[in-house]
Amino acid sequence: MAFTSIQFIFVFLPIFLIIYFLLPRKWKNLWIFAGSLCFYAVSAVDKPQYILLLILSVIVNFLFGKSIEKSDKPKFLLTIGIAYNLLWLCVFKYADFIFENINFISEKLGGDGQLLNPWNLLLPLGISFYTFQSISYLIDVYRRDVKAETSFADFGAYLTMFPKLTMGPIARYKDMRDELKRRASSFKNFDEGLRIFALGMGFKVLLANRIGSCFSDIQAVGFESISAPVAWMGIFAYSFQLYFDFYGYSMMAVGLGRMMGFTIPVNFEHPYESVTMTEFWRRWHMTLGSWFRDYVYIPLGGNRRSAPRVYFNLLAVWLLTGFWHGAGWNFIIWGLFLFVVIAIEKSGLKKIMDKIRPLGHLYMLFLIPLSWMIFAITDMGQLLVYLERLFDFAGTGSDTVFEGDFAKYLDMYGVLMVICFIMCTSLPEKLFGLIRNRVAGSVILFVIFWACMYFLYIGLNDPFMYFRF
Repeated sequence: MAFTSIQFIFVFLPIFLIIYFLLPRKWKNLWIFAGSLCFYAVSAVDKPQYILLLILSVIVNFLFGKSIEKSDKPKFLLTIGIAYNLLWLCVFKYADFIFENINFISEKLGGDGQLLNPWNLLLPLGISFYTFQSISYLIDVYRRDVKAETSFADFGAYLTMFPKLTMGPIARYKDMRDELKRRASSFKNFDEGLRIFALGMGFKVLLANRIGSCFSDIQAVGFESISAPVAWMGIFAYSFQLYFDFYGYSMMAVGLGRMMGFTIPVNFEHPYESVTMTEFWRRWHMTLGSWFRDYVYIPLGGNRRSAPRVYFNLLAVWLLTGFWHGAGWNFIIWGLFLFVVIAIEKSGLKKIMDKIRPLGHLYMLFLIPLSWMIFAITDMGQLLVYLERLFDFAGTGSDTVFEGDFAKYLDMYGVLMVICFIMCTSLPEKLFGLIRNRVAGSVILFVIFWACMYFLYIGLNDPFMYFRF
């Protein structure tokens, strides 16, 4: 059940919120837990066993947390707890990728190319996100940064809270602990949350879904049959789609949390205004970046070691970041690409770009869509074809390119591309902030909401892109 569905907006959410506000404080977290399980059950209706996997994750991590806190061998229990969480992620997300590569190696060595049969398991919704939240909780208990949660209902509410369950942000228990125990529910919070939710829905439905059609159309034509300008237009369109899709979801999650009195962490800070890739990844999917920093990069030694070790630590982080996003070689190559760029920046390029910011913006105008191209195209053969098309400005690489293709796509998506370019900067937010709580701001949000409802009603909606990760 997506946030941008009629079923969620007009059935689930009103019923959930009415009961939530009518219940006494001591029952609210239990209702969040129960309501979130219902939300997940509807979302995973084709695979009801996955709801059992989620419940099992709550039970196991709750018990491990208490055991780690009381044990005289907490490191052993922490290792088992982390292994348990990663096991399910590997089974559902990476098993077939591993089998495929074992079969490939076996065939190349003269053996049976079908040594291991794929399991073809459907990825449980949100498993990448609630797995990382579980691991962070166990590590924080082990480090004595937090005390283990003693209330099963409170822990269940934290881990399964539906605003952040399926696509994050990756909220840590230590950041939500106080609000799980004490939080203020007020009309002001509800109103602010509703406004954030409406804006997020506008980003998703009115921008991400519409500009996403550009890259989809290009895929349908075939990468071999597009000109270089259209190839660049396609990856810019994908870059905008991915941003407004995930940013829109994150805003909706923050808004839903605010309605209930929770402060769900912000996940984006205008990343497309960055002047280096290093800065970009401090502004994009911020909760994932901070997770890898605190639980991988710093434990490996961070930047406190020798230069070779620092670069090794960066390599480990970016390989894991790529692999976290998907089981495919393109994701590993994407992670390596980011590592190389950030390593070069660390060696001195970042200082130049930070000092000459217009040059930095041009640099990122080239690198951002190029990096998302590697991310978007999972077939390695097609990825190479697209790369060839990007730099074939002479038009010599294909005999099937339609000469007027750029004019055609520019006519279809040019205005929307300009709107997306403007909306991904901080300027609209600053301008809207001046009227946000005035009548004009309310009117704009009212129009955005009902425009979204129109598109949803006529069936023009796409799944959130990060559902697949």
